[in-house]
Amino acid sequence: MQTDFLVIGSGIAGLTYALKVANAYPDKTITVITKTQSDETNTKYAQGGIAAVMDFDKDSFNKHIEDTLIAGDGLCNREVVEIVVKEGVERIQEIIEWGAQFDKDRDGEFSLGREGGHSEFRILHHKDVTGKEMERALLETINRLPNIRILSHCFVLDIITQHHVGFLVTKSTPDIECYGVYVLNLNSQKIEKISSNLTLLATGGNGQVYRTTTNPAIATGDGVAMVYRAKGRIENMEFIQFHPTALYEPGVRGHSFLITEAVRGDGGILRNQDGEAFMERYDERKDLAPRDIVARAIDNEMKVNGTEHVYLDCRHFSKEKFIEHFPNIYEKCLSIGIDIQQQMIPVAPAAHYSCGGIKTDEWGRTSIKNLYAAGECASTGLHGANRLASNSLLEAMVFAHRAYQHSVIAINESKQSTSSFSKYLKVGSAEIPNWKSEGTNVPKEMILITQSVKELKLLMSDYVGIVRNNERLFRAMKRIDLLYEETEALYEKTSVSPQLCELRNMITVAYLIVKCADFRQESRGLHFNTDYPSRSEMTQNIVL
Repeated sequence: MQTDFLVIGSGIAGLTYALKVANAYPDKTITVITKTQSDETNTKYAQGGIAAVMDFDKDSFNKHIEDTLIAGDGLCNREVVEIVVKEGVERIQEIIEWGAQFDKDRDGEFSLGREGGHSEFRILHHKDVTGKEMERALLETINRLPNIRILSHCFVLDIITQHHVGFLVTKSTPDIECYGVYVLNLNSQKIEKISSNLTLLATGGNGQVYRTTTNPAIATGDGVAMVYRAKGRIENMEFIQFHPTALYEPGVRGHSFLITEAVRGDGGILRNQDGEAFMERYDERKDLAPRDIVARAIDNEMKVNGTEHVYLDCRHFSKEKFIEHFPNIYEKCLSIGIDIQQQMIPVAPAAHYSCGGIKTDEWGRTSIKNLYAAGECASTGLHGANRLASNSLLEAMVFAHRAYQHSVIAINESKQSTSSFSKYLKVGSAEIPNWKSEGTNVPKEMILITQSVKELKLLMSDYVGIVRNNERLFRAMKRIDLLYEETEALYEKTSVSPQLCELRNMITVAYLIVKCADFRQESRGLHFNTDYPSRSEMTQNIVL
């Protein structure tokens, strides 16, 4: 297959980019690939909202910028922060025009919430399913455009570069280029090649590397792993954000139900097993401190008291107000026997968001030519060492738009110049080889894959979680090395499957997290190492 624009991922970043290039180039084809159904994305599970300055009488760009910089703990790129904050308002107006509906008060003004780390009320939301509402609006708009095709149930295996046509590619190779991707079509069970002039990676996060996460099952770090294998640049993978308040359900592992930070923004109080409101002992902002502080505080309370969770107290809320603002949370709690007016909600931290990822510039360009990245898989410089709550959806839309803007420039430039490799390879030509699967067999035992996934999740949760130390990182790396060797041996002799490829990607992501954590010999933001408990003057990003 050949396409003009290729988008990997159907969350808010991928769909925004696809929509913009489709409108700009009605005569060109845009192909969106998703490995399950089109609406199963990290975006869909974003509850709380999207942060933007909407009330200029009380709020300002400078306040939002400063809040973001404070949360990022010295590693944000200030220029990028200013870009996202200032351009974000226009992006929100666009998605409203495309049909997204945000909650309003009785006067018809946006009902703005406040979350940890924010100095003002600036969070737009749609009940407690904001991401799902934005995803709905984008998909409905895209379905009306004839030049966009969405290929569901297609698993992307690798980015096609010069490496696949016989050239030696290393980290120091100048002008590595992306020509498209290899895809395992799960409907036909065939491996296909899709060539494209420009490709955007919007593959989401990697929360499934951990035992407990708020991310859906698809969040296995595929985009980051593919770029790393293609010798692209990855940075700041040590900064994994653990959401402080995932619903604790005994015996439930994997995808945890998120209790949005907006509940604390509306007055929810964290309490330990003795009923003490403990956050005032950790930060003057109490329950509205940034997520890294709250998550470490909860982790410490659990370890000191020997418990597996703390409580979020909402008993003082008006029932009508809670149901109006958080209908899904109310129904979920009720379904497991928790009446929020009578009982406190058991909560514990869970892996939530990756602040690092594929290194990009201010236009969403990666270190590989013709390849952009946006959304959680990208490291733009906005989040630094810790993401400010509700900045992620904003960042995704802003950088999808900026990648679109640069794509227009790239198309115009491509008409006037040729790359150093273009004489050997033309996009869509037969020179791109088919996927080689000779000599491989169907795996005889899936236990070889499923057990490795369990081992990886366990070691990452136990050794590379909210609190780390050098010994834990050393042990984690040794076990990851062994898992890598076993999995690569299996990969060489068996046919590819989504389960095997996701395991490979998760091992790569785990390696990158541990490697970056080992390099950062200090405690900063989301990375807390008990062997280096203080923040140092180490202000550079870790780039691999």
